[in-house]
Amino acid sequence: MQNINTYDFKGKRAIVRVDFNVPLNADFQVTDNTRIRAAVPSLKKVLEQGGSLILMSHLGRPKKAEDKFSLRHIISEIEKQLEVPVLFAPDCMGKEAARMAANLKPGQILLLENLRFYAEEEGKPRNLAEDASEEEKKTAKAAIKESQKKFTATLASYADCYINDAFGTAHRAHASTTLIAAHFPNDKMFGFLMENEIRAIDKVLKSPEHPMTAILGGAKVSSKIAIIEHLLNKVDNIIIGGGMSFTFIKAGGGNIGDSLCEDDQMTLALEILRKAKEKGVKIYITEDVIAADAFDNNANTRICPVDRIPDGWMGMDAGPRTLETWEKMIMNSKTILWNGPVGVFEMPAFASGTLHLAEFVARATAKGSFSLVGGGDSVAAITQMGYADKVSYVSTGGGAMLEYLEGKVLPGIQAIRE
Repeated sequence: MQNINTYDFKGKRAIVRVDFNVPLNADFQVTDNTRIRAAVPSLKKVLEQGGSLILMSHLGRPKKAEDKFSLRHIISEIEKQLEVPVLFAPDCMGKEAARMAANLKPGQILLLENLRFYAEEEGKPRNLAEDASEEEKKTAKAAIKESQKKFTATLASYADCYINDAFGTAHRAHASTTLIAAHFPNDKMFGFLMENEIRAIDKVLKSPEHPMTAILGGAKVSSKIAIIEHLLNKVDNIIIGGGMSFTFIKAGGGNIGDSLCEDDQMTLALEILRKAKEKGVKIYITEDVIAADAFDNNANTRICPVDRIPDGWMGMDAGPRTLETWEKMIMNSKTILWNGPVGVFEMPAFASGTLHLAEFVARATAKGSFSLVGGGDSVAAITQMGYADKVSYVSTGGGAMLEYLEGKVLPGIQAIRE
């Protein structure tokens, strides 16, 4: 397997899968350039070594070519970050893209149009009738798989080497993240972002310093079951907060009022607690909550024990006693993994618990702990508090990080390692 640090890019055209799926406002301006900035080190490495770049990405979830999903809208932001003019191929396929790629000079950058304008990128047939028969579905799937081969081969023909630096899409077995790697058996590698993401998560999963604490929040137990079960063999403590905690409390006979609960997951919640006890893992569930009489930022609030929330009221954020317990636990941990908010973070009245967690994790890191933060709201909290550079690693991965934490093999990683 090649390494971006040692590979000779001089005179080479590198096709790079980046994750430039960034948010745009009504005027098509980039409102958060985190993902573009994250790719800069890899892209500058190629340019500084005398190579040229062909960038490919998706934007949004288009079902056909539409201007609002065009990557041309982000050209100025890429140019700003790399301080180099960016050429644009108005189609990722066809003669124009091939001509522009072939004519690239060292130091130049070509951005291809949105890969998802083609169904071949994801490998899923489009425009199938809702009442299509199983035979028709089977035929359509076979056809798209066949055309996907040509799509991938065309992309690969533009370049001399392939770099995957899109960890956020590493869990998808798409043409540009997985299939294309086979066309570069001796010239494929991870970018710095991918290497850093893998290294950070592997440090937590494979070689953590103990005691290790995982903080899991968010609304649903069902979305975190696989992670919890995988982590039971790795961690010393698990903090369970946010909406998912109420399923555990109700399963144990507590009164949670009108709080969020997945009744169909209660048996599983009790099973998780039993397994944790067997393995000697301590689970800390929310003790007290800030409850509200409506799902509203301006609702009336009160602090109450998590298992004695009055009818008509709902738990909206972690309470003060809970935060005291969590603070001690986090400050005594050598490795910390945090995924998911512990309150209705979108509403300022109920963001306190999540923001306090951000502070605890940053302080523990300053003391020498290794901390990995991932997941939209957790990252938003760390960033909002100005602590993004005060934790060990902030993952850009989202769904890819979650699947990796579940112990799954990610196709985008496997394709490079094979």
